[in-house]
Amino acid sequence: MSTLKINIVLFGIGNVGSVLIEQVLANKKFSLEKQNIELNFPIVTNSTLALFEKDGLSIDWKDDFANSAIPYKLEDIIEYVKLHQLENLIAIDASTSSDFVASYIPLVENGFHIVAANKKANTLDYVFYKDLRKTFKKYDKTFMYETNVGASLPVVQTISDLHLSGEKITKIRGVFSGSLSYIFNRFSEEQISFSEVLIEAENRGYTEPDSREDLSGSDVARKLLILARELDQVFEFSDVQVTSLLLPNLNETHSKSEYAINKLLFDKPFEIAKITQNKNHVLRYVGEFDVEAKKLEVKLVSVPKSTALGQLKGADNLIEIYAKSYGEIPIVIQGAGAGKQVTARGILIDILKITDKIKNKQPVFL
Repeated sequence: MSTLKINIVLFGIGNVGSVLIEQVLANKKFSLEKQNIELNFPIVTNSTLALFEKDGLSIDWKDDFANSAIPYKLEDIIEYVKLHQLENLIAIDASTSSDFVASYIPLVENGFHIVAANKKANTLDYVFYKDLRKTFKKYDKTFMYETNVGASLPVVQTISDLHLSGEKITKIRGVFSGSLSYIFNRFSEEQISFSEVLIEAENRGYTEPDSREDLSGSDVARKLLILARELDQVFEFSDVQVTSLLLPNLNETHSKSEYAINKLLFDKPFEIAKITQNKNHVLRYVGEFDVEAKKLEVKLVSVPKSTALGQLKGADNLIEIYAKSYGEIPIVIQGAGAGKQVTARGILIDILKITDKIKNKQPVFL
C-alpha cells in the first residue's frame, strides 16, 4: 500500500505551532511505519511572512524561516498549492487572530480541511458560525477544533456525541481555563501573592500572550459558548454573563506596559477574597451553562476543598456534564488544560482524525 501524504499549511508558528512542527518531525518514522502516512509542511507562516518548502520542513526549519520567509497574502498560499498540485490539504490555525478566520471559507473552497486551535471562528456571530458549517458541508471538508476547549481533552467530542445520540444534557459546569486553574490552585493552597503566581503562569506559557485575556473571563466565556452551540443553542458571545477578574484600575484599557508593571495591584483584593471565604474552602473560576434556564455564566466562586473542583491540582481542567440518562452524577472529564505541549498534541490528534477520513475515501487497488 502506498504512503498517504498529507500536506499541512500551518498559520501561526508561535508557542503551539512550533511545538506541533517538532512533534510531527519527531514522530515522522513512527507515522510512516505504524500508520503509513507522511505529514508534510509545505508552507508555514507567521502573521506576515511565509516559508514555502514543497518537500517539507527540516529540523533546521527555524533557520530556514529566518533566512527565506517572504511576505505573503492568502492568494499566494492558494496559488502555490495549485501550482504544485498539492493534495490532501489541511490548514492549521494556531494563531489567536480574529481577522484570520475570514480566510477559512476561501481555504475550504480551495480544497482545505481545517483544524483550529484559535477559538474565534466558533465564537463570532451566529450567522457566520452557521455559514461556515454550510461551507464545510458543501465542499465535503472537515472542521476540527477539539483544542478550543480543554487543550487535548475530549470535551467537544464528548458533548457533541452525547447530543447527536439524543441525550438531554441539562448542565455543563467546570474549570475551563488551565491558566486560571493553575493560578487559583496554587494561590489557594500556598502562601504566595496573586501577582507572583500570575507571572509564573505567564512564564510557563499557560496564559494567552496577554494574560488579561484570561483574567477578563473572555477565554472561559468563549469556551462555554462553543459548548452551548454544540448543543444547537443559539447564543451570541454577549449572552454570556462574565464576572471579570480584572480591576477597574488595571484592565484592558491600560497599555501592556502599564499592565506589566502594576500587577501588584491584584494582591490586596484577592488576598481579601481568600481570607474571608468559609473555612476549608478554595477559590475557583468556573463557567456554567444551565441548559434548561438558558443561562451562561462565568464567575469566581468559593467551593469546599472536599469537592471535585476543590481538589484540582496543577493546571488541570475539570468539566462536569449533567445529563438525564446519568441521573445526578455528572460525567467528569479532567486533565491537563493548558500548555503548548498538550495543545499541540491535541491539534495533532485532530489532524490524524482528518487523515483517517481522507484514507477512507482513497480508492483501493487490489
